[in-house]
Amino acid sequence: MVSEVHNNPAAILRVERLSMKFGGLIAINDLNFEAKRGAITALIGPNGAGKTTVFNCITGFYKPTEGMLTMTRQNGEEYLLERMADFVITKKAKVARTFQNIRLFSGLTVLENLLVAQHNPLMLSSGFTVLGLLGFPTYKKAAADAIEKARFWLEKINLVDRADDPAGDLPYGAQRRLEIARAMCTDPELLCLDEPAAGLNARESAELNKLLLDIRDETGTSILLIEHDMSVVMEISDHVVVLEYGTKISDGTPESVKNDPKVIAAYLGVEDEEVVELIEQAEAAGVDDITAAVDLLSTEALHEIEEAHPEMAPTALIPATGTPKAKRARTAVAGAPAAKTAPGKSRGAPTPARTPVKPTGATKAGVISNALPEPRGGKADKLILIQGIGPVNERKLNEHGIFHFDQIAAWKKADIIAAEIYLDFDGRIAREDWIGQAKRLAREGRTPAPRKTGGAK
Repeated sequence: MVSEVHNNPAAILRVERLSMKFGGLIAINDLNFEAKRGAITALIGPNGAGKTTVFNCITGFYKPTEGMLTMTRQNGEEYLLERMADFVITKKAKVARTFQNIRLFSGLTVLENLLVAQHNPLMLSSGFTVLGLLGFPTYKKAAADAIEKARFWLEKINLVDRADDPAGDLPYGAQRRLEIARAMCTDPELLCLDEPAAGLNARESAELNKLLLDIRDETGTSILLIEHDMSVVMEISDHVVVLEYGTKISDGTPESVKNDPKVIAAYLGVEDEEVVELIEQAEAAGVDDITAAVDLLSTEALHEIEEAHPEMAPTALIPATGTPKAKRARTAVAGAPAAKTAPGKSRGAPTPARTPVKPTGATKAGVISNALPEPRGGKADKLILIQGIGPVNERKLNEHGIFHFDQIAAWKKADIIAAEIYLDFDGRIAREDWIGQAKRLAREGRTPAPRKTGGAK
């Protein structure tokens, strides 16, 4: 396979065929992308997509299993980051980073935290302490320059008045800005920020946006950031790369990415075929970004409605207009006999439950070894309880004679291949462990405890 990334002089970082494996787990799978010089590149995706693993490979915390990471400095020097130690990457390749969890020296003052970041030039000018002890002018000048640089960044982050306060006494948002300023004191050409807006309120996020834009515009530093706050990503990013299960699913401008069906599907937890209808209904409701779509079209919310109203078909459970929140849809359905349908569909009584379709030659009868003409006992299992199966895919499985968890649990390799053909998947059944989930659900008698949503990463 030819790499998607070429020797582009405008790229400060080229990631080519990057893969990272932990035993049998593939965290990053054949990833290719570029970070442009002087631009803000965002790396986004659901929790567990592999974003921080990419950062750890770029900054030397992990050694990639495969692939090449090429950093090109302004002077034309190229560094292969996958071959370098983490401290050498910072010193020679001029790559700095922050972490998801703040890692300041809380017992040192705000000023001292910025001076620590300038340890290398200070030690060099002091002759590794000897010249400093003797008071040589070179060390005095270097110390004065370090303080001046620290003062510059304290002014940028509005913390000059807190210079002598312990860093641990600062508010959370101020600590975030201080950590970015400390990284900038190393004079990086590429600044990697891991969720810099995590835990910030709206005002603090706005201050962060201004700080990052100033860094890009005034210093020329390229920024690569991981972020879940889509308001930050869409407002300041020049380029967005989207990961899901360690694989790139979209790459382009913020405008093109936020309307990409694959991206919305990844954030909603549904498949591409299913998300087409959701996008149409989201547009009818005035939704034009990922975060609003997630809020409006939560499949978990639809499952709750379906459990409360089993007589209603899935297509009648999705609000077409007027409600910005999925929970409002639940309230509306609970108090009315029918829900609004998508534009162009008839209104009135709920659509009757779908009658299972018997497999035919067109549905590849016989390819799935244990397909059934109809559900046992006239009642199919709720296949959407398997993570990765939505209402549309459940319908497709039923149409191909798959109604029960134990059928999926008994699939062989040939059955998986056949199912992926008509589901139009690419390895996702094995990746999401449908068979393992189905075995567990079959053992539990198809009445598992409700799945938890959200929570820690």
